Amino acid sequence: MTTLVYGSDTLTRDALAVLQPGFLGTTAPDWLLRRIGEGLSSVGLFGRNIASPEQLAALTARLRAERDDVLVAIDEEGGDVTRLEVRTGSSFPGNYALGVVDDVELTRAVAHELGRRLAACGVDLNWAPSADVNSNTNNPVIGVRSFGADPELVARHTAAYVQGLQSAGVAACTKHFPGHGDTGVDSHHAMPRIDVDLATLGARDLLPFREAIAAGSRSVMSAHILLPALDPNRPATLSPQILTGLLRQELGFDGLIVTDGMEMQAIAAAYGIERGSVLAIAAGADAICVGGGLADEATVLRLRDALVAAVREGELPEERLADAAARVRALADWTRGARGAVTEPGAASQEGTAPGTDIGLVAARRAIRVTAGEGAPERLAAAPYVAAFTPVANIAVGDETPWGVAAELTRLLPGTTTGTFSTPSADEILRAAAHRPLVAVVRDAHRHAWMTEALDALLAARPDTIVIEMGLNESPPRGALHVATHGAARVCATAAAEALTGA
Repeated sequence: MTTLVYGSDTLTRDALAVLQPGFLGTTAPDWLLRRIGEGLSSVGLFGRNIASPEQLAALTARLRAERDDVLVAIDEEGGDVTRLEVRTGSSFPGNYALGVVDDVELTRAVAHELGRRLAACGVDLNWAPSADVNSNTNNPVIGVRSFGADPELVARHTAAYVQGLQSAGVAACTKHFPGHGDTGVDSHHAMPRIDVDLATLGARDLLPFREAIAAGSRSVMSAHILLPALDPNRPATLSPQILTGLLRQELGFDGLIVTDGMEMQAIAAAYGIERGSVLAIAAGADAICVGGGLADEATVLRLRDALVAAVREGELPEERLADAAARVRALADWTRGARGAVTEPGAASQEGTAPGTDIGLVAARRAIRVTAGEGAPERLAAAPYVAAFTPVANIAVGDETPWGVAAELTRLLPGTTTGTFSTPSADEILRAAAHRPLVAVVRDAHRHAWMTEALDALLAARPDTIVIEMGLNESPPRGALHVATHGAARVCATAAAEALTGA
């Protein structure tokens, strides 16, 4: 058994300091406030915690009344993954749309405005941006969350996003290190494995992280993925070779290393969250994200006690836990100082990108791509029937957030009606549409055979169908008009409806 240098009280505080738990409800529960007083240094927010900007500001103020330096983190990527606007859809189009436009000043301005809104609500750490290079178009969890498949494009937009977000006083957490883009498995459900050589990883997946570090990203989030070329035995989150050897020593990152959610099955099923958390801190992680699915006091106490026991039993060096806790506190110091020293982003390259304007809609409009088929109408003039082909949402996106174009088309063309289909029959849709204009809305059609087959049948019967793709635009354009939005955020729908109607 190791001799404790810092004493049990300090040890317990350090164990609490490295946890980033979630909780239930829109007000801070008593147990959370009590644990903050005992040393808990971070809190993670999810859609379930947010009802309005005013409520969120009151919640964060209550947390900071307990201790001024508590880190308040959120998973707010914009686009498909939104917590601020979980029930309405995001005001920002997301990474894929920004990558399609490929204007780094626009990306920087979008990230700054998103950061400004977070900071106004008292949030100071954002688990974003996603720096994953979406090299596998069948990836079930990244997709439009990535800027694209070109490493250099992803790198320059990741850097711009980090700069824009942090210029608003909100720390960026670049994810999912060392890159989740080439996976065919969602780590929420199982352990993904990427079998590529070191040269490919270096030139492709690591490039955006190098640029994020150079841009000053205050934190980096690890991925629960196995990369045998780097470590054949442990996933990145639990790997000393990857977190300490590669990220710290080779890439020179000196900020906070945060784990992805430890309750995700890639870790929880193989190691358990207690054992996984101990291994993660020992490997070089500084903060344990937990609370997307586990959001109670018992989870916090289990992890605290597991870390304390690991130190006392000699499995986890006390100095490593103390260093991790110190890095959490250092980031909290930066965010506290940044609250009063917000800077504006660089000069924008497009009119309308100054902070305070509706920059998300500006970006969404610029990302729209319309392809006209033979005999295509100039615009949609009459109220249509909208058939939404709805796949099962991944856990990162969730099923609370609405998507599609029916609401926006109804605003512009009153009388628009809609139906939602998960296993659609073309005949059913044709009967519902009758003789009205028909709009088919799909999402990642290339990934879903049922969606492609239904769309084929629909176009065979109604070649005048307008097709709107709100996911990855990988399938060839089809329909009388094909509209690619490059994301399913609310502003993407607005931009698509405008493009169709000429509004």
